[in-house]
Amino acid sequence: MTKKIKRVYGYLAEFETASKLYKGAEKVRDAGFKKWDCYSPYPLHGLDHAMGLKRSVLPFFVFFGGLIGFCTAVALAYGTQVMIYPTVVQAKPANLATIAAFFPIMFELTILLSGFTTLFGVLALMGLPRLNHPLFASKQFQKATDDKFFIAIEVRDSNFNKEETKALLEGAGGSNIELVEEEI
Repeated sequence: MTKKIKRVYGYLAEFETASKLYKGAEKVRDAGFKKWDCYSPYPLHGLDHAMGLKRSVLPFFVFFGGLIGFCTAVALAYGTQVMIYPTVVQAKPANLATIAAFFPIMFELTILLSGFTTLFGVLALMGLPRLNHPLFASKQFQKATDDKFFIAIEVRDSNFNKEETKALLEGAGGSNIELVEEEI
């Protein structure tokens, strides 16, 4: 029988209310932690500000994905219908005046590549797909989707110290503080 090797993931602290979670998040942020997260059964307005999170880079990715889609559509439509195989419709020459006919494909490719960029950008920024997360092994974390609020601080944070981090979470109002381990 093989023995399972475990390594410490971090601390998980439970908070009774959303306002206590918000105040706890501010204290963790002010302590300088970077590798931590809050878990709530519903979205909390302003929690990202309390955590000190910056705006996402995803809108820039989506913009450039849509721009690439638009440029691809223009090059494809103009290149094939005007330059390579000039199409004469109603005795009108194939030139820039035919751009209006390309609007549907330009619109569709812009939306298509923006959508794909959104999907794959979100997956990449969130580190998905991840089939298992160490917090799923915690019995108390199952309440995160029901009625409890949590803060998890990861051990890979440069400010993490076993005793000081636990004391910080206790001082921030956390209860049922658990040291979470993950299997290697």
